[in-house]
Amino acid sequence: MKAFTMAAVLAATVALPSVGMATDLEVTHWWTSGGEAAAVAEFAKAFDATGNHWVDGAIAGSGDVARPIIISRIMGGNPMGATQLNPGKDADDLIAAGLMQDITDLATAEDWAHILRPASQLESCTKDGKVYCVPVNLHSAQWMWTNRKVFTDLGMEPPKDINELIADAPALEKAGIQPLSLAQGWPVGLMVNDILVAQAGVDNFVKVYKDRDLTIAGGPEFAKIFETLASIRQYTPADKMVPQWNEAVGLVIQGKAAANIMGDWAGGEFQVAKMVAGTDYDCLPGLGVTPVLNTGGDVFYFPKSADPAITKAQLELAHTLVTKEVQVAFNLKKGSLPMRADVDLSAANDCMKKGLEILDHSSAVFPNDIQMIDRDSLNQINDLFTEFMANPDMAAADAQAKFVAIIEAAPK
Repeated sequence: MKAFTMAAVLAATVALPSVGMATDLEVTHWWTSGGEAAAVAEFAKAFDATGNHWVDGAIAGSGDVARPIIISRIMGGNPMGATQLNPGKDADDLIAAGLMQDITDLATAEDWAHILRPASQLESCTKDGKVYCVPVNLHSAQWMWTNRKVFTDLGMEPPKDINELIADAPALEKAGIQPLSLAQGWPVGLMVNDILVAQAGVDNFVKVYKDRDLTIAGGPEFAKIFETLASIRQYTPADKMVPQWNEAVGLVIQGKAAANIMGDWAGGEFQVAKMVAGTDYDCLPGLGVTPVLNTGGDVFYFPKSADPAITKAQLELAHTLVTKEVQVAFNLKKGSLPMRADVDLSAANDCMKKGLEILDHSSAVFPNDIQMIDRDSLNQINDLFTEFMANPDMAAADAQAKFVAIIEAAPK
């Protein structure tokens, strides 16, 4: 029955177009760094091979820049054919307004519930029992990236965790090396959250962000984190912060900085630079303290169209994005993990192998922050962290008190 259903869906909606019936499909995303551009090119190549045409709608800047533009276009009646978003609550209002394509039949026909992992990714695409997006990768934010040569040139052992890096910081700074590079904006929040997870633990992080546990948020576990951040910020002053995350990673690649805390997508930048994981650089999940993964990532939604040709092309793209070959080609260049466990990963580098080991054999996998708390509250938290890291006069206790107030006010 399943095989018949799949055949029927593909025949009716996503069969390969015949010659002369190619459809242009505008796809919006914010993948513009070197590694990201190389990865998204794999999607475009695969979709073009179906006889359709990927019209690239890259939006320069971060997701914080792109999301309002994407949502405004859809709400304003000028939708793209497909768009990247993150799993979570970003598309809830668009779905409620009836503006997004229901792709449940395709998801059912191709058995996404069983071939895509972890289950939380597809669950984030599912509203009221219907599937509205396709997960394409699993990204995790809890990584520290270090340039091995920076340390060996100084006769130092590369650090095995964030605590060793902090201990090495004075010597690195004395040698003219920035101990930890940092970019402005959301990378500050990412770094702080990573340190929260590393030092307070996954359970406490989830209890605060998902369950709104104010006792933990205001308690000694989180007080220790803010004190750690206060010690780190002397090495990341505002005048040394760079505008973009990939520039901060670039400082590590160039040997101007010893380390950077960034998601696994940083791995794509090291690959473009032809550096080898475990030889030229190290990637430390959980900042080397406790190997963990959060279940972030990227998904694609498909705004409704009155043109049947567009709808057909949308479903063809959704189908293409999760095929085995495309999953491997894209994720090897993106630095992320494939959504499927049944793909050939013989070419996987050291970092991807570490991530897969955690994903497949560890219980230390937890939801992304946007899957637990609303975007507005996250923006407030990020603004607080940014202010705290840039202002050496703000006391750790004051920052913690403001953090507790934001968590308390966040809607459940």
